[in-house]
Amino acid sequence: MTNATNIEIRRYTHTDLPLIRQTLLDIHSSAYAQELDDEFNQRFPWFVDHWGSHPGFSCVIGHSGGGPIGFAYGAPATEGREWWREHVVPAPAKARTYSFSELAVHPAWRKTGAAARLSRALLETREEDLAVLLVDTRHPKVQALYESWGYRKVGERQPFPDSPLFAVMLTELPLR
Repeated sequence: MTNATNIEIRRYTHTDLPLIRQTLLDIHSSAYAQELDDEFNQRFPWFVDHWGSHPGFSCVIGHSGGGPIGFAYGAPATEGREWWREHVVPAPAKARTYSFSELAVHPAWRKTGAAARLSRALLETREEDLAVLLVDTRHPKVQALYESWGYRKVGERQPFPDSPLFAVMLTELPLR
Protein backbone atom coordinates (compact mmCIF):
# COMPACT_ATOMS: atom_id res chain seq x y z
CA MET A 1 0.00 0.00 0.00
CA THR A 2 1.28 3.47 -0.84
CA ASN A 3 1.27 5.27 2.47
CA ALA A 4 3.66 8.00 3.61
CA THR A 5 4.11 6.32 6.99
CA ASN A 6 5.78 3.41 5.18
CA ILE A 7 8.53 5.61 3.74
CA GLU A 8 12.11 5.25 4.93
CA ILE A 9 13.92 8.60 4.65
CA ARG A 10 17.61 8.56 3.76
CA ARG A 11 19.77 11.70 3.98
CA TYR A 12 22.56 12.73 1.65
CA THR A 13 25.07 15.56 1.20
CA HIS A 14 27.01 16.88 -1.76
CA THR A 15 29.70 14.22 -1.30
CA ASP A 16 27.02 11.60 -2.02
CA LEU A 17 25.96 13.07 -5.36
CA PRO A 18 27.80 10.47 -7.47
CA LEU A 19 25.88 7.75 -5.60
CA ILE A 20 22.42 9.32 -5.87
CA ARG A 21 22.55 11.28 -9.14
CA GLN A 22 20.97 8.58 -11.31
CA THR A 23 18.24 7.95 -8.72
CA LEU A 24 17.33 11.65 -8.80
CA LEU A 25 17.24 11.60 -12.61
CA ASP A 26 15.10 8.45 -12.69
CA ILE A 27 12.55 9.76 -10.17
CA HIS A 28 12.38 13.09 -12.00
CA SER A 29 11.76 11.27 -15.30
CA SER A 30 8.90 9.32 -13.73
CA ALA A 31 7.42 12.36 -12.00
CA TYR A 32 7.54 14.51 -15.14
CA ALA A 33 6.94 11.82 -17.77
CA GLN A 34 4.18 13.90 -19.40
CA GLU A 35 6.45 16.97 -19.63
CA LEU A 36 9.81 15.52 -20.68
CA ASP A 37 9.61 17.06 -24.14
CA ASP A 38 9.83 20.50 -22.50
CA GLU A 39 13.37 21.84 -23.05
CA PHE A 40 13.49 23.30 -19.55
CA ASN A 41 12.69 19.89 -18.00
CA GLN A 42 15.35 18.31 -20.22
CA ARG A 43 17.92 20.47 -18.43
CA PHE A 44 17.22 18.78 -15.09
CA PRO A 45 20.58 16.91 -15.06
CA TRP A 46 22.34 20.28 -15.19
CA PHE A 47 20.31 21.47 -12.18
CA VAL A 48 21.17 18.31 -10.24
CA ASP A 49 24.87 18.87 -10.91
CA HIS A 50 24.62 22.59 -10.14
CA TRP A 51 22.86 22.17 -6.80
CA GLY A 52 24.75 19.00 -5.91
CA SER A 53 28.10 20.76 -6.29
CA HIS A 54 27.19 23.23 -3.53
CA PRO A 55 29.04 22.25 -0.33
CA GLY A 56 25.85 22.79 1.70
CA PHE A 57 23.69 20.62 -0.59
CA SER A 58 21.31 18.37 1.29
CA CYS A 59 18.95 15.79 -0.10
CA VAL A 60 16.44 13.30 1.21
CA ILE A 61 15.25 10.30 -0.76
CA GLY A 62 12.22 8.34 0.34
CA HIS A 63 12.26 4.56 -0.05
CA SER A 64 9.48 2.03 0.26
CA GLY A 65 9.67 -1.65 -0.49
CA GLY A 66 13.35 -1.19 -1.17
CA GLY A 67 12.90 1.27 -4.02
CA PRO A 68 13.06 5.07 -4.20
CA ILE A 69 9.70 6.87 -4.39
CA GLY A 70 10.68 10.54 -4.26
CA PHE A 71 13.22 13.13 -3.26
CA ALA A 72 13.67 16.70 -2.08
CA TYR A 73 16.84 18.75 -2.18
CA GLY A 74 18.33 22.20 -1.89
CA ALA A 75 21.18 24.20 -0.41
CA PRO A 76 21.73 27.28 1.74
CA ALA A 77 21.53 30.60 -0.09
CA THR A 78 24.63 32.76 -0.13
CA GLU A 79 24.19 35.27 2.67
CA GLY A 80 23.60 38.75 1.32
CA ARG A 81 22.42 37.39 -2.03
CA GLU A 82 18.90 36.33 -1.08
CA TRP A 83 17.29 37.19 -4.44
CA TRP A 84 13.78 36.72 -3.04
CA ARG A 85 14.16 39.86 -0.87
CA GLU A 86 13.33 42.07 -3.87
CA HIS A 87 9.77 40.73 -3.57
CA VAL A 88 9.24 41.53 0.11
CA VAL A 89 9.04 45.13 1.32
CA PRO A 90 10.16 45.52 3.98
CA ALA A 91 12.38 42.45 3.88
CA PRO A 92 12.30 40.28 7.01
CA ALA A 93 15.10 40.92 9.45
CA LYS A 94 16.00 37.24 9.39
CA ALA A 95 18.65 36.60 6.75
CA ARG A 96 19.72 32.97 6.63
CA THR A 97 17.82 31.27 3.83
CA TYR A 98 17.60 27.69 2.59
CA SER A 99 16.86 27.41 -1.13
CA PHE A 100 14.51 24.45 -1.53
CA SER A 101 15.27 23.58 -5.12
CA GLU A 102 13.38 20.45 -6.07
CA LEU A 103 10.72 18.02 -4.91
CA ALA A 104 9.65 15.08 -7.04
CA VAL A 105 7.45 12.12 -6.18
CA HIS A 106 6.80 9.05 -8.28
CA PRO A 107 3.21 9.22 -9.65
CA ALA A 108 2.14 6.12 -7.69
CA TRP A 109 2.98 8.01 -4.49
CA ARG A 110 1.10 11.22 -5.20
CA LYS A 111 -1.69 12.18 -2.81
CA THR A 112 -0.32 9.87 -0.12
CA GLY A 113 1.45 12.47 2.02
CA ALA A 114 4.84 11.51 0.56
CA ALA A 115 5.55 15.03 -0.72
CA ALA A 116 4.85 16.53 2.70
CA ARG A 117 6.94 13.89 4.43
CA LEU A 118 9.91 14.48 2.11
CA SER A 119 9.64 18.27 2.42
CA ARG A 120 9.49 18.18 6.18
CA ALA A 121 12.35 15.69 6.38
CA LEU A 122 14.52 17.95 4.21
CA LEU A 123 13.84 21.05 6.30
CA GLU A 124 13.56 19.65 9.83
CA THR A 125 17.31 19.70 10.44
CA ARG A 126 18.01 23.05 8.78
CA GLU A 127 19.44 25.88 10.87
CA GLU A 128 18.42 28.65 8.46
CA ASP A 129 15.66 31.09 9.41
CA LEU A 130 13.74 30.92 6.14
CA ALA A 131 13.11 28.62 3.19
CA VAL A 132 12.37 29.82 -0.33
CA LEU A 133 11.18 27.88 -3.36
CA LEU A 134 9.69 28.40 -6.79
CA VAL A 135 6.42 26.90 -8.05
CA ASP A 136 5.34 26.93 -11.68
CA THR A 137 2.38 29.34 -11.84
CA ARG A 138 0.64 26.93 -14.24
CA HIS A 139 0.20 24.57 -11.29
CA PRO A 140 -2.04 26.39 -8.76
CA LYS A 141 -2.78 23.14 -6.89
CA VAL A 142 0.93 22.72 -6.17
CA GLN A 143 1.10 26.32 -4.95
CA ALA A 144 -1.91 25.69 -2.71
CA LEU A 145 -0.19 22.60 -1.31
CA TYR A 146 2.87 24.64 -0.33
CA GLU A 147 0.59 27.29 1.17
CA SER A 148 -1.01 24.57 3.31
CA TRP A 149 2.49 23.79 4.61
CA GLY A 150 3.07 27.42 5.66
CA TYR A 151 4.61 29.03 2.58
CA ARG A 152 3.29 32.30 1.20
CA LYS A 153 3.62 33.71 -2.28
CA VAL A 154 5.73 36.87 -2.24
CA GLY A 155 6.17 37.47 -5.97
CA GLU A 156 6.83 35.95 -9.36
CA ARG A 157 10.07 35.26 -11.19
CA GLN A 158 11.27 33.79 -14.49
CA PRO A 159 14.90 32.88 -13.73
CA PHE A 160 15.77 31.68 -17.25
CA PRO A 161 14.43 32.78 -20.64
CA ASP A 162 13.13 29.24 -21.32
CA SER A 163 11.77 28.61 -17.82
CA PRO A 164 8.16 28.92 -16.78
CA LEU A 165 6.98 31.87 -14.73
CA PHE A 166 7.31 30.82 -11.10
CA ALA A 167 5.59 31.91 -7.92
CA VAL A 168 8.24 32.85 -5.34
CA MET A 169 7.23 31.22 -2.07
CA LEU A 170 8.72 31.90 1.34
CA THR A 171 8.29 30.43 4.82
CA GLU A 172 9.89 30.69 8.22
CA LEU A 173 11.71 27.71 9.66
CA PRO A 174 10.96 25.49 11.37
CA LEU A 175 7.82 24.68 9.41
CA ARG A 176 4.66 24.90 11.46
